[in-house]
Amino acid sequence: MRVFDASQPIEEEKVYDIIRLNPSGLAASQATDEAACTASVEEDYLQTENAVRVYVNGTLTMTLMCSADHVIELVLGRLFTEGMIDSLDEVDEVYLCEYATRVMVYLHDRKTPRSHRSHVDVVPSCCTFNRTLDDSWVKNEELKEVVPIKWSISWVFKMAHIFEADTPMHKRTFGAHSCYLALGEEVLYCCEDLGRHNAFDKVVGCALRDGVDLAHCTIFTSGRIPTDMVVKAIRAGIPTLISKAVPTDLTVDMARRYRLTLICSAHSDSLKVFSDPLGVAQSFVKVSAV
Repeated sequence: MRVFDASQPIEEEKVYDIIRLNPSGLAASQATDEAACTASVEEDYLQTENAVRVYVNGTLTMTLMCSADHVIELVLGRLFTEGMIDSLDEVDEVYLCEYATRVMVYLHDRKTPRSHRSHVDVVPSCCTFNRTLDDSWVKNEELKEVVPIKWSISWVFKMAHIFEADTPMHKRTFGAHSCYLALGEEVLYCCEDLGRHNAFDKVVGCALRDGVDLAHCTIFTSGRIPTDMVVKAIRAGIPTLISKAVPTDLTVDMARRYRLTLICSAHSDSLKVFSDPLGVAQSFVKVSAV
C-alpha cells in the first residue's frame, strides 16, 4: 500500500475569549438578578472540527466530521470496521490532500461495484454529521464469532486508573472521546476525536498500518457502547472491548452471541462484566464466595 500524505499541520484546538458568569455568594438556584452574579473574561480551548470527504476508486463514499489528526488511520480503520475491506492488502493507494479535507482511496478492484447506488444516505449513530453516501462497497458478509482471550482483572483496573488520569485533548477542551488499543498488557496507541466511533477507528487504523494482530488486542474507550460499536469490534476480530461508559440491551445480546468480552462502567474502583465467554469474572466470584 502506497500512502501519499500532502497535508500540512492543522490546528486541533482554537482559543476563544469567553465571559464566565458565576453566582456570587448564592447557590445557582437562588441567583435571581444580575447583582447576584460575578463575571470574568477567560480564554477557552475548543476542538476544531474537520470535514473529510472520502472517495473510493473515484466515488464519494463517505463524509467524516472529525478531529484533524490521524486522518489516514481514521479512513483505513473506518473502511475495515464497516466491512468495505478485509485487510490493507486490498488497498493500492491512499492520498490525503494538503488541507486534510479529501482522502482518495484506490482499491485493487478499481471498478465500481455492480450494486453501485448514488446518493445513498446512511446515518450511523455517531452523534456527528458523519455520513455514508455510498454503501455499495460494503461486502455484507455475515459476522463471525471472535476468538476470546483471557483477560486480567487487575490489568483492567490498572487501565481504568490510567484512563481516569485523562488524555491531552480532553483535558484541555473537555470535548474529546478517547480510545486505547493494547496488545496483551502493552498500550500501543491512544487516539482522541470528537466522535467515539472515530477514535475507535483511528486506533484500529494505526494497528492495521503497523501490522498488529488485532486478534490479541483490547480496546478501551471513553464512549458508551451502542450496537454499531460492538459490530466494529467483531468485524475487526478484537476479542475484548472495555468502556468507562454503559452498553445497551442489544449491545450485550450481540456481544454474548459473538463471544466478545464486554466490560463497561470500568473505573478504578469497580467495573461491570456484561459478556465473559471464558468465565474469568465468574471464576473470581466462585473464589470470593468460598
